[in-house]
Amino acid sequence: MGNSCAKEHKTFKWTIDGFSSLLDKGWTCSSVFEFMGVRWCLMLNPKDRKRNDEKEHVSLKLMLMRTSVKPDTVIEAYFKFLIYDQNFGKHREHLGNHSFQAASTTSGTSCMIPLEKLKTSRFLVNNSCTFGIEFIKVATVKTSSPLETLFVTKMNVFNEAKVYTWKIEDYFALKNPSYSPKFEVGRYRWFIKMHPTSEGNHLSLFLNMKQRNDLPKDSGNLVEFTISIKDLENGKDKKSTGRFHFSNNAPSWGWRKFISLEDFKDKSKGYLIKGKCCVEAKVTIVGPSKKQ
Repeated sequence: MGNSCAKEHKTFKWTIDGFSSLLDKGWTCSSVFEFMGVRWCLMLNPKDRKRNDEKEHVSLKLMLMRTSVKPDTVIEAYFKFLIYDQNFGKHREHLGNHSFQAASTTSGTSCMIPLEKLKTSRFLVNNSCTFGIEFIKVATVKTSSPLETLFVTKMNVFNEAKVYTWKIEDYFALKNPSYSPKFEVGRYRWFIKMHPTSEGNHLSLFLNMKQRNDLPKDSGNLVEFTISIKDLENGKDKKSTGRFHFSNNAPSWGWRKFISLEDFKDKSKGYLIKGKCCVEAKVTIVGPSKKQ
């Protein structure tokens, strides 16, 4: 496979309107974009910390989507993280590289700028900030520059957190994989997918968005969600929280190894009682985004 990228867009820009609304969200994902036939996602943490440093930093890292990874393939990527100067064009840059593979789909973290410095800089204008990544070289062993704007909205009746509870009366009678009934959040329909891993030692749980024909090709939604398996005896639920940009091109996100089957079936933990279990999804649509 050739390594030339001259004919492809090699820069991805991510403009966030309402930057301050993400300060307490941890890691946030951009929409999924494609380069060199591979699907990527840019990740942002506005309050990251360096080791032995109490200052909060705005950090970026690059993630390769697992669906783009083959077990016998390594993707060597050399790239440049950017924060765009909105006044004078003097962007902040940080070089990075990573060997992406099935066991390592996320690059190292680059602390770009102290958060307090960003707040008073030309990078943040009217609570809007633009981040990006420029690919220098992508090489696969074996085997129009998209611009995305994320609109972080204030809470209202359409994007407030909604909770859906999937009550399973007989876990052992479920098909593999199993799907919950569909439920609605923010005018979109969702469902939970559950199945044991291929190795048979963990339970996988994913949140899925039902694909819509009326959703524009380059549009989607940043969603914050928590999936829980309820402890029916002790109230100590097993839960995980994530943030992902759902779209027709990337309608599913979750945890392949949510819980070990040994723990799930352990009666003392209360997750599975006489075949009954309860899975809960708390879903919030943070805001829509669109590539231009």
